Amino acid sequence: MARISIPLDAITSRLNLSDRFSSVRSQSIASRFANIKPVSEFLDIKRLSKPNNFVEVQSRVNYNLSYFSSNYAVVFVMLSVYSLLTNLRLLFDIIFVVGGMWTIGKLGGNDLVIGTFRATTSQLYTGLVCIAVPWAFIASPITTFLWLIGATGVTILGHASLMDRPIENAFSEEAV
Repeated sequence: MARISIPLDAITSRLNLSDRFSSVRSQSIASRFANIKPVSEFLDIKRLSKPNNFVEVQSRVNYNLSYFSSNYAVVFVMLSVYSLLTNLRLLFDIIFVVGGMWTIGKLGGNDLVIGTFRATTSQLYTGLVCIAVPWAFIASPITTFLWLIGATGVTILGHASLMDRPIENAFSEEAV
C-alpha cells in the first residue's frame, strides 16, 4: 500500500505560522490586549465579501490574523469560558484539583490531623489523584478540547477569510 505524504512545510510556510507564533510568545498579556480593535471595526458587515480565489483567501487570512490578533485571542478566551460553562463536570474537576492542591500546599508539608485521623502530604496527593483522574475521564476533557479547537478554527479562519482589507491598505500593497 502506498503512503500518502502531505507536504506540511508547503502549507505552513505560506501561512507564515512560525513567525506569527513567535511574536505571540514574546508579548506580555497586557501588551497583547492593549491593541484590541473596536467591535464596530471587528464586525464591520460592509467589509464582508466572498474571496475570488485561494490567493485572495491567503492574503486576507495573513493580514487579518495579524491585524485582529488580539480580538481573536478574546474570541478564544470567550469560547474557552463557554466550553467550561457547558461542561460543568470538567469545570468542577478543574476547581477540585486547583482547590485540593492549594489546600495541600497551605499545610506547608505538615500532616493533616482531624481528630484521631492523620494523613501525610503524599497520602493527600494520592487521594486527590484517585478522585480527580476518574472524574476527569467522566468529564471528557479531550472532547471539550477538540470542540474548542474546531470552534475556534472555524470562527477565526471564517472571519479572517471573509473580512476584506480596508481600502487604504489594499491600495498601499499594490503600490509596493
